[in-house]
Amino acid sequence: MRIGNTEIRPAGGGFGCLLMILFSIVASVVLTVLLNLVL
Repeated sequence: MRIGNTEIRPAGGGFGCLLMILFSIVASVVLTVLLNLVL
């Protein structure tokens, strides 16, 4: 993945990239649930 003239390589290749995407989805769901519980 390229942003401007900076090359970004996900750690662990394709599997690491998939893991990061899954983690971000899970984290956003957890944060949403926590916010709904607090508010």
